[in-house]
Amino acid sequence: MKPIDLLKSALRSINRNRTRSLLTMLGIIIGVGSVIGMMAIGKGSEQSIKGELGKLGTNMIIILPGEERRGGVRMDASTAEILKEKDVEAIETYCTDVEYISPVVTTFAQAVNGSRNSKTPIVGAYSDYFIINNYEVQYGQLFDNRTGKSLQKVCVIGKTVAEDLFENQQDAVGEIIRLNKIPFRVIGVLEEKGRTFGMDRDNIIIAPFRTVQRRMMGVSHANQILAATEDEDQVKRAKREINDLFMGQLNKTSGGEPMFHIQTQKEMMDIMGTITGMLTMLLAAIAGISLIVGGIGIMNIMLVSVTERTREIGLRLAVGAPTSVILLQFLIESIVLSLIGGGIGIMLGYGLAIGAASLLGIEAIITVSSIAMAFGFSFFVGVVFGFFPARKAARLNPIQALRHE
Repeated sequence: MKPIDLLKSALRSINRNRTRSLLTMLGIIIGVGSVIGMMAIGKGSEQSIKGELGKLGTNMIIILPGEERRGGVRMDASTAEILKEKDVEAIETYCTDVEYISPVVTTFAQAVNGSRNSKTPIVGAYSDYFIINNYEVQYGQLFDNRTGKSLQKVCVIGKTVAEDLFENQQDAVGEIIRLNKIPFRVIGVLEEKGRTFGMDRDNIIIAPFRTVQRRMMGVSHANQILAATEDEDQVKRAKREINDLFMGQLNKTSGGEPMFHIQTQKEMMDIMGTITGMLTMLLAAIAGISLIVGGIGIMNIMLVSVTERTREIGLRLAVGAPTSVILLQFLIESIVLSLIGGGIGIMLGYGLAIGAASLLGIEAIITVSSIAMAFGFSFFVGVVFGFFPARKAARLNPIQALRHE
């Protein structure tokens, strides 16, 4: 028989037992649907996380204080007074790949305007902070670097703060607000940034670095230093330059170990991508177990089919049908069952992915590779779990098969 005739025979056999065939394919349908859905949601989550991190800029470099020892006691990194304003000047002088840089101090304060108030994060920074974090002004203006290094009591506020403290955002420019009873003049309102990982980026007040550091916090160090390169390709070089400067000339070490940490936004994106990728594959592997169960179901039904059609097989063998044709007949039937189940499973997985993505507020990403993998695995299941019943049919003794009741 020609392969096309074997395929037609397989389809006729499946059509004769539609209910049984559908129940047989159910494991494959659920398995493929689960794998496709999980991978689509996982890819969508990965892109969503990368997108959120990308809003902060892929060429950002973050310098954080490390652990410090005082009198032999290991101090918490958050209390370390390692990063100074002079370190920023050194980076500006010696690190040629760094284009923008700002020391940063952060505190919280009660912002008050008349009877309105808001508990708000206060950031002290140079003007480069706006460029590094992609902040743009909507009303008024941003302060320049000269102001950012001064003790002037001016500030730029986010959209959320402007809404909390003023009837109209435009009215905020030029007004005086009090931060922990210290008067600040609002010179600008930032454009809306929205939320990143659930954090409202518009609930912020940015003021000159030294004003917040000395007048509000009374400290002489920075909580962190933010830097950025002009191009993403320069980030690795810039990180290496800063590390060499801190380990060498600035001697920010303790017992030969660095007293600082340098992170890049791209590294964080890569780490998050790796984690979400691993979780996606783990979930897909768990869902793929049902494919094995589906394969066992196919093998079971094919064995039943061989038993039911023993006389038919014996007749074909008696009239001279090669054993290879009998084997192919049942093997193709098993593969067709598996592939039809895989096709229905892909459609089910697509629907599940779209529905789940809509609930989670992300985009479901179904790749060609995931569909190819699903079809490939369905074919593999059909071959592996259909081979044993097909071989059993091909090895039947024609005389005993014809006598079968």
